Amino acid sequence: MHESLHNGSLIVDLELARRLEDTEGLASSRFVEARQRVDPARGAGWFGVAGVRAMFDGADSPLNQTFGLGLQSVPTAGEWRELEQFFEERNSPVFHEVSPLAPMEFLASLPDRGYRPFEWTSVLYRSLEDLKQGSDPLSGPSIEVRRAGPEESDVWAALCAAGWNADPATDSFLRNFGAVSASTVGQVAMTAFLNGQPVATGSLFLGDGICILAGASTIPSARGQGVQSALLAARLKHAADAGCQLAMMCAQPGTPSQRNAQRNGFHIAYTRTKWQRASGQ
Repeated sequence: MHESLHNGSLIVDLELARRLEDTEGLASSRFVEARQRVDPARGAGWFGVAGVRAMFDGADSPLNQTFGLGLQSVPTAGEWRELEQFFEERNSPVFHEVSPLAPMEFLASLPDRGYRPFEWTSVLYRSLEDLKQGSDPLSGPSIEVRRAGPEESDVWAALCAAGWNADPATDSFLRNFGAVSASTVGQVAMTAFLNGQPVATGSLFLGDGICILAGASTIPSARGQGVQSALLAARLKHAADAGCQLAMMCAQPGTPSQRNAQRNGFHIAYTRTKWQRASGQ
């Protein structure tokens, strides 16, 4: 690893931001490819230009956006048009999630193209070097965490939806989202059991030296008993054993998810801004 350590955390620079954003872009493109296999009628696809990955996962998917915009290079007028046409041709709003480590002149130009900020996301990371030689994480006498096999994808997806406490209108979407996630190349699905009963899910994507943690979900009756902490520890150890040097995750600023990550050794790298192009622009 070329990054240096400072007070137990990596110094955040443009190179680290590029690696983090590229890993999330890779994970998202792999998810879209899985969606193409599982549900081809949805019309999912992705497109890359100027170091940016643009995702379309079907109507109303939260995955419809770009990753890495402005970090490798500032898009030319032609590249901007290609990115925007990718979404327009699919009747999708145009979303970009942008790191503050992109050049200031690029960030200042977004309003001139009709974009407005509307959401912020904390990008967190931690080193996994301390886990490579450690023993398996202890879950406790009543908690067991194990990897979910491909044959368990439907059960895992249903447990995800139950943990998110989905209402009938969104349950089908979440079950489908979980099923695609479980079949994504590079994605590892895990299930936590409390007193022998499946109660929680978590997943991680194994990229090039960096893993992404996502999919944390616990059914209401099992919350507050250390299940998600056990799932987090198991996923971090799995990633370290697989050769990853860093772990990353995203959370809304100031939420319990962010605080829990920080309690488990994660540091805030930066806060991304999500931009939407105004209609008619």
